[in-house]
Amino acid sequence: MQRINAAEVAPEAYHAVLGLEKYVRANVEHTVLELVKLRASMMNGCAFCVDMHSRDALAAGESSRRLFAVAAWREAPFFDERERTALALTEAVTRLGEHGVPDDVWDAAAAVWSEKELADLVMAIATINVWNRIAVTCRTELPPDA
Repeated sequence: MQRINAAEVAPEAYHAVLGLEKYVRANVEHTVLELVKLRASMMNGCAFCVDMHSRDALAAGESSRRLFAVAAWREAPFFDERERTALALTEAVTRLGEHGVPDDVWDAAAAVWSEKELADLVMAIATINVWNRIAVTCRTELPPDA
Protein backbone atom coordinates (compact mmCIF):
# COMPACT_ATOMS: atom_id res chain seq x y z
CA MET A 1 0.00 0.00 0.00
CA GLN A 2 1.28 3.45 -0.93
CA ARG A 3 2.62 5.41 2.04
CA ILE A 4 2.33 8.92 0.64
CA ASN A 5 2.02 10.66 -2.69
CA ALA A 6 5.16 12.82 -2.69
CA ALA A 7 3.93 14.85 -5.67
CA GLU A 8 0.89 15.94 -3.68
CA VAL A 9 2.58 16.35 -0.29
CA ALA A 10 5.71 18.16 -1.55
CA PRO A 11 4.81 19.54 -5.00
CA GLU A 12 7.72 22.00 -5.16
CA ALA A 13 10.26 19.26 -4.53
CA TYR A 14 8.51 16.97 -7.00
CA HIS A 15 8.62 19.68 -9.67
CA ALA A 16 12.32 20.26 -9.01
CA VAL A 17 13.03 16.59 -9.76
CA LEU A 18 10.70 16.80 -12.74
CA GLY A 19 12.86 19.67 -14.01
CA LEU A 20 15.87 17.33 -14.01
CA GLU A 21 13.77 14.71 -15.79
CA LYS A 22 12.80 17.18 -18.53
CA TYR A 23 16.43 18.18 -18.95
CA VAL A 24 17.70 14.62 -19.41
CA ARG A 25 14.84 13.74 -21.77
CA ALA A 26 15.89 16.65 -23.97
CA ASN A 27 19.63 15.91 -23.80
CA VAL A 28 20.15 12.14 -23.67
CA GLU A 29 19.38 9.92 -26.64
CA HIS A 30 16.03 8.25 -25.97
CA THR A 31 17.09 4.62 -26.42
CA VAL A 32 20.08 5.00 -24.10
CA LEU A 33 17.99 6.92 -21.58
CA GLU A 34 15.39 4.14 -21.37
CA LEU A 35 18.10 1.47 -20.99
CA VAL A 36 19.74 3.49 -18.20
CA LYS A 37 16.41 4.03 -16.45
CA LEU A 38 15.50 0.37 -16.72
CA ARG A 39 18.87 -0.90 -15.45
CA ALA A 40 19.00 1.45 -12.45
CA SER A 41 15.38 0.67 -11.59
CA MET A 42 16.11 -3.07 -11.70
CA MET A 43 19.11 -2.61 -9.43
CA ASN A 44 17.10 -0.49 -6.98
CA GLY A 45 14.16 -2.90 -6.92
CA CYS A 46 11.73 -0.22 -8.11
CA ALA A 47 8.80 -2.13 -9.61
CA PHE A 48 6.95 1.08 -10.49
CA CYS A 49 9.88 2.39 -12.56
CA VAL A 50 10.74 -0.98 -14.13
CA ASP A 51 7.13 -1.24 -15.28
CA MET A 52 6.95 2.34 -16.55
CA HIS A 53 10.27 2.39 -18.38
CA SER A 54 9.87 -1.01 -19.98
CA ARG A 55 6.41 0.03 -21.25
CA ASP A 56 7.76 3.40 -22.45
CA ALA A 57 10.63 1.72 -24.29
CA LEU A 58 8.32 -0.83 -25.93
CA ALA A 59 5.96 1.95 -27.02
CA ALA A 60 8.93 3.78 -28.56
CA GLY A 61 9.83 0.70 -30.61
CA GLU A 62 12.43 -0.99 -28.41
CA SER A 63 12.46 -4.79 -28.71
CA SER A 64 11.33 -6.91 -25.79
CA ARG A 65 14.40 -9.08 -26.34
CA ARG A 66 16.77 -6.19 -25.64
CA LEU A 67 14.72 -5.04 -22.66
CA PHE A 68 14.76 -8.49 -21.09
CA ALA A 69 18.52 -8.66 -21.70
CA VAL A 70 19.20 -5.44 -19.75
CA ALA A 71 19.35 -7.59 -16.60
CA ALA A 72 22.27 -9.52 -18.11
CA TRP A 73 23.61 -6.94 -20.56
CA ARG A 74 27.26 -7.99 -20.25
CA GLU A 75 26.48 -11.43 -21.66
CA ALA A 76 23.96 -10.26 -24.27
CA PRO A 77 25.12 -9.36 -27.79
CA PHE A 78 22.35 -6.79 -28.34
CA PHE A 79 24.05 -3.62 -27.13
CA ASP A 80 26.57 -1.40 -28.89
CA GLU A 81 29.65 0.10 -27.25
CA ARG A 82 27.96 3.35 -26.22
CA GLU A 83 25.03 1.48 -24.67
CA ARG A 84 27.41 -0.88 -22.85
CA THR A 85 29.44 1.95 -21.38
CA ALA A 86 26.22 3.74 -20.37
CA LEU A 87 24.98 0.59 -18.63
CA ALA A 88 28.33 0.05 -16.88
CA LEU A 89 28.35 3.67 -15.72
CA THR A 90 24.75 3.29 -14.56
CA GLU A 91 25.72 0.33 -12.40
CA ALA A 92 28.76 2.10 -10.95
CA VAL A 93 26.88 5.31 -10.14
CA THR A 94 23.86 3.44 -8.77
CA ARG A 95 26.03 1.26 -6.50
CA LEU A 96 28.43 4.14 -5.74
CA GLY A 97 30.61 2.37 -3.23
CA GLU A 98 33.29 3.65 -0.93
CA HIS A 99 35.69 4.36 -3.81
CA GLY A 100 33.18 5.95 -6.19
CA VAL A 101 33.06 5.18 -9.89
CA PRO A 102 36.06 3.05 -10.93
CA ASP A 103 38.47 4.68 -13.38
CA ASP A 104 38.13 1.85 -15.89
CA VAL A 105 34.35 2.36 -16.07
CA TRP A 106 34.73 6.12 -16.43
CA ASP A 107 37.56 5.85 -18.98
CA ALA A 108 35.59 3.42 -21.15
CA ALA A 109 32.62 5.79 -21.17
CA ALA A 110 34.84 8.83 -21.82
CA ALA A 111 36.30 7.04 -24.85
CA VAL A 112 32.92 6.95 -26.62
CA TRP A 113 30.95 9.86 -25.11
CA SER A 114 31.87 13.55 -25.29
CA GLU A 115 32.27 15.49 -22.04
CA LYS A 116 28.82 17.07 -22.50
CA GLU A 117 27.25 13.70 -23.26
CA LEU A 118 28.92 12.23 -20.16
CA ALA A 119 27.68 15.07 -17.98
CA ASP A 120 24.16 14.57 -19.33
CA LEU A 121 24.43 10.80 -18.83
CA VAL A 122 25.53 11.28 -15.20
CA MET A 123 22.56 13.61 -14.70
CA ALA A 124 20.24 10.98 -16.20
CA ILE A 125 21.60 8.26 -13.92
CA ALA A 126 21.32 10.52 -10.87
CA THR A 127 17.77 11.49 -11.81
CA ILE A 128 16.47 7.93 -12.18
CA ASN A 129 18.10 7.07 -8.86
CA VAL A 130 16.20 9.93 -7.22
CA TRP A 131 12.92 8.73 -8.79
CA ASN A 132 13.63 5.16 -7.67
CA ARG A 133 14.31 6.21 -4.11
CA ILE A 134 11.10 8.26 -3.99
CA ALA A 135 8.97 5.48 -5.49
CA VAL A 136 10.45 2.69 -3.35
CA THR A 137 10.30 4.70 -0.12
CA CYS A 138 6.75 5.92 -0.75
CA ARG A 139 5.71 2.49 -2.09
CA THR A 140 4.32 4.03 -5.24
CA GLU A 141 1.75 1.63 -6.62
CA LEU A 142 1.84 0.28 -10.14
CA PRO A 143 -1.00 1.37 -12.38
CA PRO A 144 -3.75 -1.26 -12.55
CA ASP A 145 -3.68 -1.39 -16.35
CA ALA A 146 -0.70 -2.29 -18.46
